[in-house]
Amino acid sequence: MSTRYRVQFTAPGQAEVRTEPRPVPADDEVRVRTQYSAVSPGTERLVYEGNVPRGLAADASIDALEGDFSYPLSYGYACVGTVDAVGVEVPPNWKGASVFAFHPHASHFVAPPDALLRLPEATPLRDAVLIPSMETAVTLVMDGHPLPGASVVVFGQGVVGLLTTALLTRRPLLSVTAVEPVAARRALAASMGARALASSNALNRDAEDADAAPGRADLVYELTGSPSVLDEAVAQTGYGGRLVVGSWYGTKRASLGLGGHFHRSRMQIVSSQVSTIAPQHRGRWTKERRLGVVVDALSEVQPSRLISDEWDIQDAAALYEELAGGTSMLQPIFVYD
Repeated sequence: MSTRYRVQFTAPGQAEVRTEPRPVPADDEVRVRTQYSAVSPGTERLVYEGNVPRGLAADASIDALEGDFSYPLSYGYACVGTVDAVGVEVPPNWKGASVFAFHPHASHFVAPPDALLRLPEATPLRDAVLIPSMETAVTLVMDGHPLPGASVVVFGQGVVGLLTTALLTRRPLLSVTAVEPVAARRALAASMGARALASSNALNRDAEDADAAPGRADLVYELTGSPSVLDEAVAQTGYGGRLVVGSWYGTKRASLGLGGHFHRSRMQIVSSQVSTIAPQHRGRWTKERRLGVVVDALSEVQPSRLISDEWDIQDAAALYEELAGGTSMLQPIFVYD
């Protein structure tokens, strides 16, 4: 009997690889044989550790992530592979197509064609597996509204932070500064054209109020996943500036000191999340249009250069254990034979 392998989180701190019969596509479905799936080190660590709100929907915008964060659950949202079987109602030219899917980690899965993104023939699958991170970065840039000549600070140079930095440095900005304590990530940010700092100390200026603080930025991103960094981000946002919070803290709470600089700054603190389009853009933008921007940007940004570790799907439990231990892995992916 043909089998498939699927990652499942069974309880906080527990992940297993289940062996199951390989699914057969319904008449209006195709089956995808996965080649790579990308692990989100921040989000999936939260899921693995149980630091997510149990009643929160996993992602209502993705059919493959139905339900909430109650255990047991399958999670993940970045699979690329090849269609190896098609239902009788599906055009036969789908067979052999390279596709991307927002789907949990599994060696094989079935889906209707309209739930898949059919990739251009020349698209490297190792770039395409990072489409969700690229889409998040595009969303962050859209939500930040960086004006020409703006000064921008990006806290956190994980994969999303680095891709956001890469997109920002392609715009006519005054400066893009990446704040990241890990030296290897700072080097990547610098290679993308950013000024890279180990901490925000070099940005600090003595000032009596926001108006007299030339060191503060027009636009700041908090992408570290650490609530404690929010105070730093507030301190670096200038008068009338915009602070975009793209981190997901799960059940961790943020404590902010809002009695000083913030009180008179008239800054905006904005949440940004990729599952939706910001209300001000919905008149002209759809998720399909945004994905088109992402696919077009893959060849220029080449996100596969950020892949740091490749793991066999059978070693999933060891990968999550290492993530929970505080590893500095930048972008791990699962590889399927």
